[in-house]
Amino acid sequence: SIRHCEYLTINPPSAKVLIHYLVSMRIIAGEHRGRPLLPPPTDATRPITDRVKQSLFDILTPLLDGARVYDLFSGTGSMGLECLSRGSSHATFFDADKGALTNLRKNISTLKLESRSTVIPGDLFKHLANPSSFPSHKTQIDLLFLDPPYRFLTEQPGMLMALAETLAKHYLAPNGLIVFRHDAADQLSLPPFQPRDVRTYGSMTLEFLAVDHS
Repeated sequence: SIRHCEYLTINPPSAKVLIHYLVSMRIIAGEHRGRPLLPPPTDATRPITDRVKQSLFDILTPLLDGARVYDLFSGTGSMGLECLSRGSSHATFFDADKGALTNLRKNISTLKLESRSTVIPGDLFKHLANPSSFPSHKTQIDLLFLDPPYRFLTEQPGMLMALAETLAKHYLAPNGLIVFRHDAADQLSLPPFQPRDVRTYGSMTLEFLAVDHS
């Protein structure tokens, strides 16, 4: 268990957005501190700023050493790669966008983290609904980043709730933690998980979710 627990498409990103990404997409701390990361190939995603990323990992740092991490809707891997840089043992990345997956694999290769990384392309809802399809399905996950498109909270809440139940039953360690990122204007309960902490940064909220075993 845990140690006491953002594509090239037809339309490329604007110069302003690209400059922002090139400045902000990097590893903040650890073994690969300062190393740049390839950005998502479009401006359709919601990048996390360095300030928010730093604040998030200030909270998570005590939990990262040796942790096994899932990065759901990972984009080009900013969260999971940060964890690996800070000492997590393995990260599994889930995304369906081909452009994002291409840049994710390049980021992993550039940082020489292939042996500690797994990339699962395609529909993560389908993948995770079948735990036995994972060779390491019996290995419990300490930390999971859940960063769905914001519209999913209003358009597909049932799928997210079913996913949460599956994660709790088949994947998360007893003291495992989910970092759930969503629009601050929206709310969605994900039982059996309960919020242990909630932080709002402008229009974005981060919820720190865990199962209450008491």
